[in-house]
Amino acid sequence: MLRLLNLELQKLLLNRTSKILIFISFILPFFVILLSSIKFNVFGFFTLELGELGIFNFPVIWHLTTFFASQFKFFFAIVVVSMIGNEYSNKTIKQNLIDGLSKKEFILSKFYTIVFFSLVSTILISIISLSIGLYYSSYTEASIIFRETEFLVAYFVKLIGFFSLCLFFGVLVKRSAFALAFLFILYILEWIVFGLMAWKLDSSLAEKIQNFFPLKSMYKLIDQPFQRIAMTKFPDKGELTYDYGAHGYEIIIVLCWTALFIFLSFRLLKRRDL
Repeated sequence: MLRLLNLELQKLLLNRTSKILIFISFILPFFVILLSSIKFNVFGFFTLELGELGIFNFPVIWHLTTFFASQFKFFFAIVVVSMIGNEYSNKTIKQNLIDGLSKKEFILSKFYTIVFFSLVSTILISIISLSIGLYYSSYTEASIIFRETEFLVAYFVKLIGFFSLCLFFGVLVKRSAFALAFLFILYILEWIVFGLMAWKLDSSLAEKIQNFFPLKSMYKLIDQPFQRIAMTKFPDKGELTYDYGAHGYEIIIVLCWTALFIFLSFRLLKRRDL
C-alpha cells in the first residue's frame, strides 16, 4: 500500500497544477476560522460578531465546520480526474503497466491517494473545529466537546465517496473536463428521476428513494446546519425541527457506492485495450 501511495504522490507533487490545487484544497477550510472572526457593524449602533452568537458552541461546531469544508471538495476533485486524464494524455498508464504495475494496483494507487488526502483533510478540520470551539464555546465538559464527532467520520466518508465517483468518471471518459461535466449531468439526472418519481409516486416515498442516489446520499451525510442553528434560537418553533444527525445507515450507503465505483473503475480498465 505504501509503495503504491508513494508512487502516486510523487506523480502529483511533480505536477505544478496538481500541487497548486492540493494546496488550495487544504487552505480553503481555514476560511472557517476567518468566518468565525467576522464582525458586522450594524448601522454604527453596535458590532455583531458571529463567534459571539453561540453558533460555534460544542457540539454544533462539528456539524457547522464539516458542512462548510465539504463545499470545497470540488478543487481536489479536479486533482482526482486529472490523475487519470494525465495518465492517458501522457501515456504514463501504459508505461506503468509495462514496468510491472498491474491494473488492479494502478486503481488501488489512485484509491489510496484519495483515502490519504481525505484523511489529512479530516484531521485538519478536526483541529480547526476543536480550536474554534475551545475559543468560543461556553461548554468545556469533555462529554459535550466530543459529542457528535461522528460528523468527522461522515465528512471522511463523504470525501472518499465523492472522489471515488470522480475517479470512476475519469476512467470512463479519460478526459478531466468531460469527467467533471459528467458530475453535473449525474446531478441533473438524479433530480429528473426524482421529479418523475414524485409525479408518479408519493413525494415522501420519492424523497426516500432519492436518498439512495449517489450524489444525494453523499449530501445527506451532512445536512445543512442553518435550520439547526435556527432551532436553538427559536426552540418554540416546532416547524423548524428536522433530522440533522449523521447516521450509520447513511454512511453504509455511501461506502457501498464507493466500493461499486472502485470496482467499476477496475473492470473498465481491465477490459480496455491500452
